[in-house]
Amino acid sequence: MNRILLAASALVAVPAFAQTSPPQPPQAATASPSSPPVATTIAPPSVVPPPVAPRRHKPSPAELRVRTANAKATQEPAAPAFVNAVQVYPYGEGVLYRLFAAPERVSDIALQPGEAIVSVAAGDTARWTVGDTTSGSGESRRVHILVKPFAAGLSTNLVITTDRRAYHLQLDSTPATAMAALSWTYPQDEMIAIRRQQASAEAARPVASGLAVERLDFGYAVTGDRPAWRPLRAFDDGRQTFVEFPASVGVGEAPPLFVIGNRGDAQLVNYRMAGRFYVVDRLFDAAELRLGTKKQAVVRIVRLGADRSRRQRRAS
Repeated sequence: MNRILLAASALVAVPAFAQTSPPQPPQAATASPSSPPVATTIAPPSVVPPPVAPRRHKPSPAELRVRTANAKATQEPAAPAFVNAVQVYPYGEGVLYRLFAAPERVSDIALQPGEAIVSVAAGDTARWTVGDTTSGSGESRRVHILVKPFAAGLSTNLVITTDRRAYHLQLDSTPATAMAALSWTYPQDEMIAIRRQQASAEAARPVASGLAVERLDFGYAVTGDRPAWRPLRAFDDGRQTFVEFPASVGVGEAPPLFVIGNRGDAQLVNYRMAGRFYVVDRLFDAAELRLGTKKQAVVRIVRLGADRSRRQRRAS
């Protein structure tokens, strides 16, 4: 009985802090009804600045002048200038020729027959295909420049130099509209050809009608200065006198003709020009061609035997 009591007293004597219990999960703090609410601080959202638009380039007066000049020099396709599907431009120095192309379409730039390429340069070689080929042979051999864009909405320029001239083209690609081909007419070359034909016809035309070869007298001497227009010879048919000049007489100014009188005075005489000839409707013993102001060139034409003819006329 005493042992039981001792054991019970020993249990009573154990301090309270020595008792252990399993850990409890933390409880949320409960605010007292009388305590003020706790203010919660919320961070403001970060302010993102709006995107800055890129500054637009303001063209200088010089740039505006270049744009204006290019716009005025650009020649657009014209309905009357189409020959079937080929746009035919009249060639002019410094003109910009417009060509419309499209993806999956090849446009043909045909040069003048006989013209040879020196170089071809495109502003955009990454998105445009540029090549060349030929057609025909001999004098009819013709060079063709072939262009094709990879996409619509592209714009670039093309410069073609040949042994005759330079071509400047403005290339623009569209979704589906493409020019099949373009070529040129050459007004200056045609004018030169016409002039050559006229010169050939003039040279083949007789200087005068009804000339009797057996009556022609070439007994004339040409003396004096030696300008480019110095006559080659002079002759007459007993009724008219003919003065023949070199072909270069048609390039510069033609000299006037003066007949020298018996007293040595110079007199203007009526004459006309037929090709490379002066045709004077009379005979003369001496005449002079004069041209220039400060340093005058003088060429003298003298009929041989003129002194003898004068003596015979005086004796008769």
